[in-house]
Amino acid sequence: MSEAGLQRSFVLHRRPYSESSLIVDVFSEEYGRLTLLSKGARSARSHLKSVLQPFTPLLIKWSGKGEMKTLRQAEAISLGLPLSGINLYSAMYMNELLARVIPVEVAHPGLFIDYLQALTELAQTQNPEPALRRFELALLSSLGYGVDLLHCAGTGEGVVPTMTYRYREQKGFIASVRKDNLTFLGEELIAISERRFVTKTQLQAAKRFTRMALKPYIGSKPLKSRELFTPKTGISRSRSIGK
Repeated sequence: MSEAGLQRSFVLHRRPYSESSLIVDVFSEEYGRLTLLSKGARSARSHLKSVLQPFTPLLIKWSGKGEMKTLRQAEAISLGLPLSGINLYSAMYMNELLARVIPVEVAHPGLFIDYLQALTELAQTQNPEPALRRFELALLSSLGYGVDLLHCAGTGEGVVPTMTYRYREQKGFIASVRKDNLTFLGEELIAISERRFVTKTQLQAAKRFTRMALKPYIGSKPLKSRELFTPKTGISRSRSIGK
């Protein structure tokens, strides 16, 4: 790819480069995750430093080959989404997930829309958990995670709302009489499959499931965004993105 036309994108992360430039990690609708060099973006005369902000819908254009492309144009489609407090930290967690687990230059147009919807929901709600759980499930789906939530892996029969099922990594759910951190009620699995979270119990079950399902993709290195959910912030880690 030598040059792309204007693409809907979001900045995931940026960092200084040389005296006047930025290296920007972006998530684009048609090209997926990319690393771009924005020359002169930190100079006093450049408007790009204020434009290249996370959570601001952008139209951008780049060119070049190799792992790092060169940013040619960037303009904000609208103002940045109004995020603060726990919702801002939750959005930063989403950005880190994308940067950690999706491969470079692989298109995920459906996930881009899911990401935009999650950010929009975070900007409008006091409780970030439903938006986070739906985004995590969308990410798993985009990665090709294929465990069946609606059928017992042992018998092939549909899950029964009142029965208990135990999660087996990369295999699915097996009917079980045991109850521990790996077990879920059938009605919880149905709610997770439908991305429908009405009760606190359903949200807690969804969080347990997404933590287990995402672990092989994330690896053992801790997510930096989880460090924001510490006693210093006054926000409980267990409330949203932490363990």
